[in-house]
Amino acid sequence: MSVDRRTLRPSAAFSPRILAEIQRAADQGVYEIRGFGTKRHLPTFDDLVFLGASMSRYPLEGYREACGTNVTLGTRFAKKPIELRIPITIAGMSFGALGANAKESIGRACTEMGTSSTTGDGGMTEEERQSSKTLVYQVLPSRYGMSPDELRRADAIEVVVGQGAKPGGGGVLLGLKITERVAAMRDLPVGIDQRSACRHPDWTGPDDLTIKIRELREVTDWEKPIFVKIGAARPQYDVALAVKAGADAIVLDGMQGGTAATQDVFIEHVGIPTLPATRMAVEALQELDMHRKVQLVVSGGIRSGADVAKALALGADAVSIGTAALVALGCNKPVFVDDYHALGTEPGYCQNCDSGRCPVGITTHEPELEARLKPEQGARWLKNYLSVMVQELQTIARACGKSHVLNLEPEDLAALTIEAAAMACVPLAGTDWIPGKS
Repeated sequence: MSVDRRTLRPSAAFSPRILAEIQRAADQGVYEIRGFGTKRHLPTFDDLVFLGASMSRYPLEGYREACGTNVTLGTRFAKKPIELRIPITIAGMSFGALGANAKESIGRACTEMGTSSTTGDGGMTEEERQSSKTLVYQVLPSRYGMSPDELRRADAIEVVVGQGAKPGGGGVLLGLKITERVAAMRDLPVGIDQRSACRHPDWTGPDDLTIKIRELREVTDWEKPIFVKIGAARPQYDVALAVKAGADAIVLDGMQGGTAATQDVFIEHVGIPTLPATRMAVEALQELDMHRKVQLVVSGGIRSGADVAKALALGADAVSIGTAALVALGCNKPVFVDDYHALGTEPGYCQNCDSGRCPVGITTHEPELEARLKPEQGARWLKNYLSVMVQELQTIARACGKSHVLNLEPEDLAALTIEAAAMACVPLAGTDWIPGKS
């Protein structure tokens, strides 16, 4: 008997994807680990629009009137704050998660664009230090590869308290990516799964963090800016505590932030989106009279110059990109399709950063695969992408009558949905209504 599919009614709670995941869990008895970022629909910067100038405000004329993009990070206490030509930085992605060619590509592009790259977990590679004019060194709970000498060689230090994809949880680097070089840098056995700690072993709260930051300043002769990176969960409290502990800048990572590998349940169900987190962090800084004195760098789901402009308009000083940078390097590009199929996926759907079999040579240490990403070509792609983002950012700022991108403000924005209006605290388009505000 044939079935009339028009009469079938699928379950909203138990969709085919949910059914498949329950059956996979029943078969395997382990939770899913994957890379990339959240795949669920969330309110994003796409739900905001700019109110371009016309009569009440005059726009700037195309490319004939200057629109500045420079930003300085770490002005609070550091002797040598970092000076960037553009407010778009590259987030921490470790050597281990990424291959050496990917790290070198990122460093080269950042140097050409006048911005900073970040080490990620596991220490600093020589290729990365040599290719990056401005390099931020991450200090994570694992302390893999950390040494005072490398702290001094860096241009800024980022103490990682949490990450947007997994606030409250540690990372994973599967054994198939623990090569001899990665193992030596992290003081680990070759080929054994590595699970990073979820909290720092030598401090448990903001008072201890104050001591840790002072230690880092003394090791680096008070030269290097100290950033504190937090995952977006309770930003109104975490930002205030980081400021109290002595941070020069805050890096706030929303739940759209990607990861090399962690539990799928973390990626999809822990943390809050970048949109409300940005507004809450700015409000916390404003309440302390520290806005623009302690710089705010926002990350998690930044994809375009429009996203950058909206983050800056809400009060950020700069943004940081990770997944988008990898896409610019070729992540999910429709090439080497047979290798995607071998991983059980298609270009555009790949989330197998943890597998060590990246078809385009980014998140792998297999020599044959890694050779597919040439540092010169990768740097060119990423530089082009960053250049386009900056052009888009300046175009929007000029349209709003701004001579510097940091002059963008919430009054330049309107929201397209009630959710975005409430989360960002900007009026719903066509009204003066901000949900939740009198």
